[in-house]
Amino acid sequence: MSISINKIGIIGAGQMGSGIAHVFAVTGYDVILCDSNSDNLDKGLETIKMNLGRQVSRDVISQDIADAALGHISGCTDFAAFGDTDLIIEAATENEDVKKIILQELCKHIAEHTLLASNTSSISITRLGSYTDRPERFLGMHFMNPVPRMELVELIRGIATGEEAFSAVRELTKKLGKTPVNAEDFPAFIVNRILLPMINEAVYTLYEGVGSVHSIDTAMRLGTHHPMGPLELADFIGLDVCLAVMQVLHDGLADTKYRPCPLLTKYVEAGWLGRKTGRGFYDYSGDEPVPTR
Repeated sequence: MSISINKIGIIGAGQMGSGIAHVFAVTGYDVILCDSNSDNLDKGLETIKMNLGRQVSRDVISQDIADAALGHISGCTDFAAFGDTDLIIEAATENEDVKKIILQELCKHIAEHTLLASNTSSISITRLGSYTDRPERFLGMHFMNPVPRMELVELIRGIATGEEAFSAVRELTKKLGKTPVNAEDFPAFIVNRILLPMINEAVYTLYEGVGSVHSIDTAMRLGTHHPMGPLELADFIGLDVCLAVMQVLHDGLADTKYRPCPLLTKYVEAGWLGRKTGRGFYDYSGDEPVPTR
């Protein structure tokens, strides 16, 4: 018997959660966006509205589609609202302890048939699935940021993930207009296992005085045609997220080549997390970003 997915729940109304809600709603799915913090929920819903408006202004979608998408989204601050969902995607902060608490609590409120997925960018899907009452219906569904614009979704099977659940989510991903890529359940999967060590190496290059923020980013933009320099990209991702992924790689693979750069750690300890805090490798307080080193 095939799995039918019609109603989606999303946990976390931050940058990733709101982006995931956006693409499902535009595709015509009913979405419940949940965040325990009502202010965060309001911000997330406002972000979706603003980004839909931006897509209309750029002729990416019509006003009718944008209006319909807004009608497909509702918000909540309590898992009790998830009772009739078919798939729930956890998109909370990249912290295993936080995700564990969420998944254990969530399972008390959802139907037996509901599939679960995590948008984790690095944490073991097998381990996260073990915190649920349905590891065979749990998998990784890692969207890229910004979700409405990026075409890829990494799909990660835990050791217990069933073929039926995996196939259903793979087909769903295609319906969103995204391209699914299968990744094995190793730390950071494919994209971040390659991308984050490159960013970490750029931070080492800065730390060791090989180049300034400006020269490192300019060199990579013009020398390799990357649309963003690695330090600018780190600020966009969030330096706390970059550090968390490097720590998962370092701990999970036990290889010194994944050691987080001490300068990255220092920036995170200072609360300089990039664009979201107004300061990282660049200062965003003025009209134009200014390098901080």
